Amino acid sequence: MAKTRTRYVCQSCGYESPKWVGRCPDCDEWATLIEETVEETSPNKRSAVPSTAAVAVPINELSAAGAQRVSCGLSEFDRVLGGGVVDGSLVLIGGDPGIGKSTILMQVANNLSTSAGRVLYVSGEESAEQIKLRGNRIGVESPELYVVTETNIDAVQDCIERLAPSYVVIDSIQTMYDPGISSAPGTVSQVRSCTGAFANLAKGKGISVFIVGHVTKEGSLAGPRVLEHMVDTVLYFEGDRHQTYRVLRAVKNRFGSTDEVGVFEMRESGLEEVPNPSEAFLAERPVHGVGSVVTSTMEGSRPLLVEIQALVAPSFYASPRRMATGVDYNKMLMIIAVLEKRVGLPLGNKDVYVNVAGGVRVIEPAADLAIAVSIASSLMDRPVDPNTIALGEIGLAGEIRSVGRLDARLREAARLGFARAVVALRSDRGLRRDYSIRAVGVPNLKEAIDAALESA
Repeated sequence: MAKTRTRYVCQSCGYESPKWVGRCPDCDEWATLIEETVEETSPNKRSAVPSTAAVAVPINELSAAGAQRVSCGLSEFDRVLGGGVVDGSLVLIGGDPGIGKSTILMQVANNLSTSAGRVLYVSGEESAEQIKLRGNRIGVESPELYVVTETNIDAVQDCIERLAPSYVVIDSIQTMYDPGISSAPGTVSQVRSCTGAFANLAKGKGISVFIVGHVTKEGSLAGPRVLEHMVDTVLYFEGDRHQTYRVLRAVKNRFGSTDEVGVFEMRESGLEEVPNPSEAFLAERPVHGVGSVVTSTMEGSRPLLVEIQALVAPSFYASPRRMATGVDYNKMLMIIAVLEKRVGLPLGNKDVYVNVAGGVRVIEPAADLAIAVSIASSLMDRPVDPNTIALGEIGLAGEIRSVGRLDARLREAARLGFARAVVALRSDRGLRRDYSIRAVGVPNLKEAIDAALESA
């Protein structure tokens, strides 16, 4: 008979301890160790090799024909997946509450059930009536989309065996539980066990499984990090739920790139694709606005034009406030320091606020110059030329460095009517110039600000 013992497992990182401690020694989170009971079995010296043991095959004799992609009916969703969903793949989707995870998966399930095969939607958070209300709102009527409300993993597997669907949606993994494990649903042991069961199901039967995962207040997926390692694709749904635009971003993808993003707009009828996000993000840009600069970021193979806004105001505190929304906070502090030291702008006693319009998050260095120009524009109370965009990475010496894929960025800006681009001096020399926009090369930040601001 197996012996039982008690252990304490961190619900944030999966660290195990024989006794309870207030702070996890591994991830430094407080009050995350939960008591769990496990069974101990005596390990055998050597287990017998099963009759169905795997046989090694030369790689040149293998075939990738099984990795076929199926369109989800949403081109933006397919773009993030790498061209469509792969048979037997395990896709994890995370995001803040109310961001639209269940809505987009309901739309995907409806499209797949119409064109590709039977779909089973397993909900552990909502009743069948609530799911039906959402389906009526977004126009879901496929007879091949089946719904079940269940949290027991054994019952879910039995339902899958009887129904034999081609696709399964689990909403959410934190509500599923394995009756063979004594811990509560959502704990590390339960999440690990249930995810492993769905992974075996996906690989063994070729069923594509979509899993919804909760996120913590820091924005990371709740549960152990092993959860992200067990799945094939990890998608994050980003955006402010009080705004209309949503960005779907891949942070792990075994079947495609992790640089692609999909842009959606939340409407009453569900999530609508935004085929031209640059035009949508700039639709409400103020012309001749002070502190407003347009830049171009690369999201995978797609150039995306976004508006960087800055507000500089006198500070009434001993330490001026610095706030960043949509850009890295430490990057903003570095740019402010370069503006003070290399350009001579008096920002030491000013509050500085930087924002990316539309709820988009910009993480690449190409937006450095636009952030600096927007701050300088607000401080000097001088508007930026509305037909000018700014592209470039800023070094600590105040120099402007070149960015990659500049031709694609400028081509997208020219398509939207921009006539001039302030770029690094070196990158200006190697452009193809098969577009109407004029590139102005500058060597340092001071000259870049002078070139971007309108003449008085």
